[in-house]
Formats: sequence, structure tokens, C-alpha cells
Amino acid sequence: MHHAGAESLSARLHSRLLAAIHQAGGWLPFDRFMAMALYEPGLGYYARGGRLFGAMPESGSDFVTAPEMSPLFGQALARQVAQAMQATQTDEVFEFGAGSGALAAQLLAVLGSCVRRYSIVDLSGSLRSRQAERLAPFGARVQWLDEWPDTMQGVVVGNEVLDAMPVQLLHWDGAAWRERGVVAQGEGWAWADRATALRPPVEAGFVPGTVTEIHPQAEAFVRTLAERLTLGAAFFIDYGFPESEYYHPQRSGGTLMCHRAHRADADPLADVGEKDITAHVNFSAIALAAQDAGLDVLGYTSQARFLMNCGLLDLLAGADVRAVAAAHKLMAEHEMGELFKVIGLARGVSFEPMGFAAGDRSHRL
Repeated sequence: MHHAGAESLSARLHSRLLAAIHQAGGWLPFDRFMAMALYEPGLGYYARGGRLFGAMPESGSDFVTAPEMSPLFGQALARQVAQAMQATQTDEVFEFGAGSGALAAQLLAVLGSCVRRYSIVDLSGSLRSRQAERLAPFGARVQWLDEWPDTMQGVVVGNEVLDAMPVQLLHWDGAAWRERGVVAQGEGWAWADRATALRPPVEAGFVPGTVTEIHPQAEAFVRTLAERLTLGAAFFIDYGFPESEYYHPQRSGGTLMCHRAHRADADPLADVGEKDITAHVNFSAIALAAQDAGLDVLGYTSQARFLMNCGLLDLLAGADVRAVAAAHKLMAEHEMGELFKVIGLARGVSFEPMGFAAGDRSHRL
């Protein structure tokens, strides 16, 4: 029954995409295609009500995030949030892209009465119902927002939210950059490039055939944050690199990746709407967008270093073997510890965030 329903949703999304391609003159830029594949109301991957988050494929999930892997992730992050709330003398937390609600539950459990209001901004109505069920014990302190507040004072968190923002694709053919988009072909889709004035933020070193991403939507998100955040701090955790690594000549295939049933593939044109599509974050671009819009960069480091700075090793004292193994994945270099990074931003406050106390890599941005 679920399979038939998924097929019906996919067929409707297919029709919606065909119409969008036709309306766009036969060629749809990839960021539009990605946005529809993920967020088209009722049809996109994040909007159709499937179980996305979980530790094992047997649960019907497609991938695991750090809060799902270990509650110690949220408990460690809560220490940083508490310090930032104290420094800013604020009592509201804003979470973007709250997923299953696991991180919100962990933060609220630790922060307790320090949080007057916990505001979730999430595009997915289907995820909102799961979040509401999970967060029911915290009552009216939790609220859901359909759009950005006009002004924000408090601490902002976002775990794996920047990577899910649609990206534009660029292809270097050896002579010129071309923007990569999608055209209809038979019963499916195909890539097609067209001339463009768009460029990656670095000039040299690209080998012919390189495909890479630029991130105007993530940068616009940070600029909007800067407009609305009048006092507070923000912490974003995601997989990515500084610019020099992101656009390294050896990364000629870019970072675009899809996730389904805890397996990864690199073909976003297959099974559209039935799997996640992500790209790694260019943290240099995020930092520059933030600074240009008036935010301060508090720090940038690996997830492993950030969590250790926030006392994860202390939290592990007395934990059982299973808890230690899960936490190890958060910190291990070959798991999430090095690939995932944390960037801190702020406005109207000056303090030394504990998460960046040792191993800050801001100079590498």
C-alpha cells in the first residue's frame, strides 16, 4: 500500500516537473529542479510524510543525523547554547530544519526553564507532526513558525540544514563555464548545459569536465538571518569544507549526493522525490555572506573538536558500551568527526564560545 502511494506521489511530482520544464522553455536550472524534488508541497522528498531519519534502514529511514545517533550530541550542544543565552541575556532558541525533533528534545531537556520559547522554522508540514508528537512533553514553550520572524533575539541552531538548500551546478568544459540544468527526455530527465555568467568563487585550477556547485540560496539564508537577528548567536553544524578544499582541482565531480535507505548515490535525476539530495557546504562563502551582512564570525572547527570543547568526554563518563560507540561515531575522523564542521555567528554580543576554545580554524576560511 505504501509503495503504491509512493508511486502515485512520484507520478504527480513527475508531471509537476514536466510542467515546470515546459513553462521554463524546456530547460530548468538545477536549483529549481532540486527545490521541487525536495520541497514541492505534498510531493517532494521532505514534504510527502515518509520516515526519513533513523539509525538503521530496517526502520524505513534513509539516513541518520547526529541527534538520532546519540543524545549526547544535543547534550553537548546544549552547553554551548546555554553559554550563548547567558552572554546575550536571551531566553529563546530558534531551530531551523528540526527534522524528527530529536535535537529539540535533547536541548529542551538540558536547558529546562532557561528556554522561555523554542521556535521551530521548518518547511515540512509532515515533519512538523512528528516533531509535535515528540515535543509534546514540553508544552506551549514549543511553537512552529511558517516563515521568518520579523526580528529575532536569542540563539539559533541548525543541524544539517544548509546542505539541503538547493544549489546551482556549473560545468567547466575547458573553455567556458556553463550552467547545468535539466531537460525532459523520454520518460525521464537528462542533463543539459547552457551559457552563463555564473562562476565559482575561485578562478584557477579546474580541469576540463569539472562539475561543481555554488550556493546562492544558503548565502541568501545567512543574509536573511543577519537582517532578522538583532541580538544573539547562531550555530550551524553540517558537512562541508572551506573554499580552498571545496574547489580543489581534484574534487572535479563536485559534492552533490543522494541518500536513500542508508545508501548513497550521485544521480539526482533518478527516483526523484524518493530520496534526499544534498551538497556539501562551502563554509567560506557562509562566513563571507555573514560578515558582509553585519554578523561576526565566532569560530569554525570540526564537529569532533566542537563537541569535545563542549564537554562530550565528560558526558561519556559512566556511559555504557553502546553509548560510547555511538558517541565515537560523532567524533571519529572517518565517521562524522572531521567531515562535519561547526560555524558560529553572532550580532550584538562579544564572548568566547566554549565550542571553539581549542582547535578554531577560522583562519582557514
